[in-house]
Amino acid sequence: FEPEEPELLGDDVIRVSAGTALSYAASFAAERGLSGLECLHGIPGTLGGASVMNAGAYGRELKDCFLRGEVLTEEGEVKTVSLQDMAFGYRSSAVEPNRWVLLSAELQLEKADKEAIRAKMQELNAKRREKQPLELPSAGSTFRRPEGHFAGKLIEVAGMKGACYGGAAVSEKHAGFIVNKDNATAADIYILIRKVQKAVFENSGVQLQCEVKMVGDFSECNL
Repeated sequence: FEPEEPELLGDDVIRVSAGTALSYAASFAAERGLSGLECLHGIPGTLGGASVMNAGAYGRELKDCFLRGEVLTEEGEVKTVSLQDMAFGYRSSAVEPNRWVLLSAELQLEKADKEAIRAKMQELNAKRREKQPLELPSAGSTFRRPEGHFAGKLIEVAGMKGACYGGAAVSEKHAGFIVNKDNATAADIYILIRKVQKAVFENSGVQLQCEVKMVGDFSECNL
């Protein structure tokens, strides 16, 4: 499956299909002197996933440039949804509760200097390489940010930084990431997530919520 090429609509709006990689969408915009997607360039996902989760980094989220989208409803109807319809929140949107399938989105960007946009992308990607365990496979940030706290700090204070289960490990570089250190199974990762949640709750009373999505039956994965 090859997603459609992004399309420039007017001077500062692009239409991007759901299957397009965020890195490609950001590069497409940069080549046309359009700013607004720099923070998404280094996130390993697609425009569809970013819309469902309202992906963001470094103080900016997808909602900040989302103009309108096209979704397939549970009844098989294709309809246009507005920014308001999407009801974006912290790592959430109206897509999942309404059982929509996002097909594409139009993004409102800003004209800017191409070199300045590329420089910003390089700066943010350098920050990611410095602070995140990009050298090992992971599903990205494992836990949502609890109100008034940082997940990584809570995990570290609870003594779980570097903790392992099977082939899964809490990253030594950033405790908010669970990485595949040595052929980890989904069960390894799930059980380590539960162990981290238990340790943090017992230490600080904060219940960490997963940012990653669980697919499948984990009922037999016991601590």
